[in-house]
Amino acid sequence: MTLVEKLGLAALHRLDPERAHDLSIMALSAGLVPLAGSPVTSDRLRTNLAGLDLPNPIGLAAGYDKNAKAVGPLMRAGFGFIELGAATPRPQPGNPKPRLFRLNEDRAIINRFGFNNEGAQALALRLAARPQGIPVGLNIGANKDSADRAADFAAVVEIAGASVDFLTVNVSSPNTEKLRDLQGAAALSALLRGVLEARDRLPLRRPVFLKIAPDLADGEIADIAGVALESGVDGIIATNTTLSREGIASPYSEQAGGLSGHPLFERSTVVLAKLYRATNAAIPIIGVGGISSVEDAWEKIRAGASAVQIYSAIIYHGFSLVTQMAEALDMRLRKENITLADLRGSGAAAWSQR
Repeated sequence: MTLVEKLGLAALHRLDPERAHDLSIMALSAGLVPLAGSPVTSDRLRTNLAGLDLPNPIGLAAGYDKNAKAVGPLMRAGFGFIELGAATPRPQPGNPKPRLFRLNEDRAIINRFGFNNEGAQALALRLAARPQGIPVGLNIGANKDSADRAADFAAVVEIAGASVDFLTVNVSSPNTEKLRDLQGAAALSALLRGVLEARDRLPLRRPVFLKIAPDLADGEIADIAGVALESGVDGIIATNTTLSREGIASPYSEQAGGLSGHPLFERSTVVLAKLYRATNAAIPIIGVGGISSVEDAWEKIRAGASAVQIYSAIIYHGFSLVTQMAEALDMRLRKENITLADLRGSGAAAWSQR
């Protein structure tokens, strides 16, 4: 971490978390944040994810740049791919403030934003104007007051799908009431059918991923694996934030919302491994949840991930973490004389038994 980055993070951490978040987006857009410029890559790091060519397997998770206001700078931050949003068909303000909390003692974050965004049309225009470079995806959701939430997901695909490289169906946010009910087998199957039909009407085919919650029983994981295989979805993102507060020391632990960061690592990795085994490795999985080091990324890939995403760790370690992780991953693969394909799933059996 450079001195400039260290001082910038220290200043942001003295502010209200949501104000700091908004200022970081403004600073990125203004060119005030030191960035890598291009992603670390090598023959060991390059990978194909559902038809997307990634220079390295380290991505940005959805939720940081909800309105695609800093898409160009984020493409130069060293990531192999980035995901923006979530976008809903109509603009919505989200939940009342305060709705973002730093749990410094736990290296964690709690948020209850509630899909605050400027609407799919505004995001589509910005995303269509982005520079060439790494794959850029859009996380899609439903409006809180929608009478037909499943139809909302297809509507976002129709509005913004042609402006991005991939789409993520987010039925796992805990901050929109009853949204997670859509993870049930019957509801999920119908929802994905509508999304994939909308995707197939786009001028160019876009991979569609499904983002799931970590708070799932084994039977629910098996159901989701079955629906994913049957539907033809292109990948699964495991996982979103958790409602659990197990082991949390911060006084903010009682705040409502989804918890992300270090405490999520083990549970999200167990779910990932179980999905990998339940799908017989037939669907690529993106590992998310608690990643803040190359060791964490390594374990996600061992559990079955084809790629990983980070977000909360950037709040504590800055964007320089992206390049550090990619370089360290490349070095470790070279040292152990293995490929990402060799590593992927090699520890899934052990992780799934935890």
